[in-house]
Amino acid sequence: MARVHDHEGVPVPGPYVTLDRRAWADLADATEIDLDEETLARLRGIGDPTSVRDIAEVYRPLTQLLHLHMANTGRLFAQSNDFLGLNERRTPFVIAVAGSVAVGKSTVSRLLQELLRRAPGSPRVDLVTTDGFLYPNSELEQRGLLENKGFPESYNRRALLEFVMAVKSGEPRVTAPVYSHMIYDIAEGEHVVVESPDILILEGLNVLQPARTVADGGTGLAVSDFFDFSVFVDADEDHIKAWFMERFMELRRTAFTDERSFFKRFTELSDEEAVAVGEQVWEETNGPNLRENIAPTRGRATAILLKDHTHAIDSIMIRKV
Repeated sequence: MARVHDHEGVPVPGPYVTLDRRAWADLADATEIDLDEETLARLRGIGDPTSVRDIAEVYRPLTQLLHLHMANTGRLFAQSNDFLGLNERRTPFVIAVAGSVAVGKSTVSRLLQELLRRAPGSPRVDLVTTDGFLYPNSELEQRGLLENKGFPESYNRRALLEFVMAVKSGEPRVTAPVYSHMIYDIAEGEHVVVESPDILILEGLNVLQPARTVADGGTGLAVSDFFDFSVFVDADEDHIKAWFMERFMELRRTAFTDERSFFKRFTELSDEEAVAVGEQVWEETNGPNLRENIAPTRGRATAILLKDHTHAIDSIMIRKV
């Protein structure tokens, strides 16, 4: 088990306990929750090497920790209802997954959804991405924010907050808009429907943002106020940038060739020109967003998954206070 030390080697108290992969894997019991290679292939993102071994050593203990949190949240809910003389239905357990573009948070979210679905009782697990709450391109252009798509201000934060509040309040049917990566815009008329799941996973770049200061100097609610557990997927920026470039070039070879793709024009560039475009996107948008907005929220997460240069998770930090 790794601990933070000062310059003289004395352990420094902190809000997290850090475990290397072996120590973390040893915490798992002999649960039968598992995924086969075919399922993994369907869930993995481009360039993500997550393996069956990763499921056993990383995601199985994480799923078990989530079950502990869910069980204790359920007990507290029941005890509070008894104390207050209420007979309210338990509301969904909300899990947030945050991290940079290309760090692998979408794969983590899909894996957790699949594993949690296979748990005893077969809970209903819905997954929603915050991309659907981006302002439409027309509105971003009006606001001068199109080049900052993905920054906190490019989202309709009020609509996102109202969505999460409605789910957490037990609304029986809540809808969320859908973002199309094909057209690089909100898919008009399309919605994802959330109907009283046991668990909701909310995945996005900036889901752990704190509340904003309002005009009178106070603060309002933040989306993160309604999370029961949160995961931050982390890695060195140099590694994330390399994964972004690999993914960009692979998409240029595959998905971008579709005539409907907003990025079709990139297929007409030479490899050198395409690399230059990818570098520019990182340096002007994704990199600054990571440094200024996403990385500073890391310390608000319940669990932090730390990746090495191979995309493998080599240590896990769990909030202890």
